[in-house]
Amino acid sequence: MDIQVRHIQEALRAAGCDPGPVDGIWGRRTIAAVTAFQRREGLAADGIVGPRTWAALQRVLPADGAVRTPLPWLAEARRLLYTREILGARDNPDILRWADELDIAYAGDEVPWCGLFVGHCIGATLPAEVLPAGLLLARSWTAFGTAVTPREGAVMVFWRGARASALGHVGFYAGESGEAYCIIGGNQGDSVCYIWMPKARLLGARWPGTAALLQEQAGPIQMAAGNVEETKMS
Repeated sequence: MDIQVRHIQEALRAAGCDPGPVDGIWGRRTIAAVTAFQRREGLAADGIVGPRTWAALQRVLPADGAVRTPLPWLAEARRLLYTREILGARDNPDILRWADELDIAYAGDEVPWCGLFVGHCIGATLPAEVLPAGLLLARSWTAFGTAVTPREGAVMVFWRGARASALGHVGFYAGESGEAYCIIGGNQGDSVCYIWMPKARLLGARWPGTAALLQEQAGPIQMAAGNVEETKMS
């Protein structure tokens, strides 16, 4: 559960826009409720809780409900922590469903799925966002959105094997320390988890174009080396 998303859901319900269960999950019903609220308030109806939408929602929140605007795609990534592929002939149906919802031909979870995971998290929470062609290939994400300096929630693309090879890895920025970035992503040890990636292997950091208003509130997060447990609880 993401406490920031829960605050938004509580505010939407108080405003008379039903987000479904107040469960801290950024799903389709919550997005629809945000869109309905935005239309009612005369705001851009994009389903994204940017600064203007958040300011409008805060008017119906309790005084202690003022929290930072959440990054919905990062909340979805954290919700899916510890999702694992199934070894052998069987496939995890959740991973296959991500591909179905994105209308992507996908043979099974033995195929690297770090790009699929990022595509699901963004596609499920930012429905108007244009995803890169060939998103199963990690390096395709270097053409996604707009370039940013590494910061919380940024899509981080790395090279594997050699910089000039076609191999890569993609995930979301969760923090950094010294010479490494803490990344939450899929197909990391066959699961969704946190890992440390060398800064020297970064190809680029990208930001969703439809969430530009959230870019300035996000910044770098300094962590103690190896302190991933703290990130899991944030």
